[in-house]
Amino acid sequence: MTRRIAPAALAALLAAMPAVAANKDIDRLAMQIASLQGQLAEIQRVSEENRAELRRLTELIAEQNALLKKGVGDRQQQAESAAAGLKDLGDRVAEVAESVQALRSQIAPLLGPPAGAPPAPAATAGGSPGGTATPGSAPPTATAAAPAAPAPAPRELYSQAYADFARGNYDLAIQGFTEYIRDYPDTDFTDNAQYWIGECLYGKKMFAEAIEAWNTLFKDYPTSDKLADARVKKGMALERLGRRSQALVEYRYVVDRYPSSQAARIAREHLTP
Repeated sequence: MTRRIAPAALAALLAAMPAVAANKDIDRLAMQIASLQGQLAEIQRVSEENRAELRRLTELIAEQNALLKKGVGDRQQQAESAAAGLKDLGDRVAEVAESVQALRSQIAPLLGPPAGAPPAPAATAGGSPGGTATPGSAPPTATAAAPAAPAPAPRELYSQAYADFARGNYDLAIQGFTEYIRDYPDTDFTDNAQYWIGECLYGKKMFAEAIEAWNTLFKDYPTSDKLADARVKKGMALERLGRRSQALVEYRYVVDRYPSSQAARIAREHLTP
């Protein structure tokens, strides 16, 4: 005989089935949320590792740039030191050469006429050659031509002219540098003297005349070590005359031709005021 489920029990069973289904949905959602949280944590972990690696690479690049700049600076410093040493050596050699030249100019009058030169006629008692006294003539007197004063030593002349420039005595300095160029046209400081003439004229606010002095330097001394400085100062003089476009040409020339010089650094400042 078949057993029948009581109506009350059947009703309770049917009421429990939706609750079981709901619990399964909640468990499934909880598992999905846990999975998403795990994926998010992994993404955060990878992101932190990437940021750490990026920081490491950035620091490495900065360190390499610093080392590169230091290497370039060291090489530039070594080159400038070598150039300064060579210039100092050249100045010393020039000083010795000038001293020798000055010594020769002082000794030359003491050596007398060169060999083979005709002797000077002897003076007679009467002051005439041949030894015959002229009747009624005055008693003989000893006469001797005073030797010409030797020119100042080149180093002394140059130093005095520069000292006048440093004190602002521009006219005296121009006179001294001009005399130096005239008396010693082939020394290592002749081109410097021409440069400082331009500086003196610039100090007197005679800008057009200063430009002409530096143009003479460019023309007569094309290998001078003062060319870069003269180019910059010419540009500054042109600016004082209101010729800015021509001044820019001089500044760009210095930057392109002498990029690592002090003059180039000054030129860059004038290019970007």
